Amino acid sequence: MNIVVNCPICDSTVEWKPENQYRPFCSERCKKIDLGTWAADNYVISGAQETPSEAHPGDDSD
Repeated sequence: MNIVVNCPICDSTVEWKPENQYRPFCSERCKKIDLGTWAADNYVISGAQETPSEAHPGDDSD
């Protein structure tokens, strides 16, 4: 049974299998577009933002 997903960038169908080195993307191009979007801070993960002291309690290296 083949699992088929949609590319998150261009919405084309992609087979989810080990031979597809770009999964879940359809191509290297779509994979790089997604990476660039993350690098440009255009994607966000929802949640409360931590201050540096909350991120590493007990670390007084400031």
